[in-house]
Amino acid sequence: MSTQPSDLWQTHAIRFLECAFRSDRHERLQQADGRGQKSRDCGDTVEIFVMLKGETLQNIAYTLNGCINTNACVNALIDLAEGQPMSRALQITPRQVADYLQTLPDHEFHCAELAVETFRLALTDARRVRQAPWKKAYR
Repeated sequence: MSTQPSDLWQTHAIRFLECAFRSDRHERLQQADGRGQKSRDCGDTVEIFVMLKGETLQNIAYTLNGCINTNACVNALIDLAEGQPMSRALQITPRQVADYLQTLPDHEFHCAELAVETFRLALTDARRVRQAPWKKAYR
């Protein structure tokens, strides 16, 4: 599905558009408890930072070099994960991200996969840092 810029507003759900254009979470969290970075063959690169309070995801931020679909997917993932315990957040799937957005084009599903894979790397890193907290200071 090739959409012209003027078609974007008619072909997508409000939730997709809100996530696609949201930018307030674009930042590097300097004291992040965990971080993950991943790139795809399409050229998109995402880095996700997580802050925990106990086992709960308190704050999630990201940097992105990618398309509007990837931006929408990362923001959707954060909407689904923030405030959740790590164990529940680890269960979020790319299908849930796409369903949350309502109108993610099928051929852009890899953007949801990139978001979830990067997020899981950040959570894995957070667990690793908890086992050896001194490593956090050397990032």
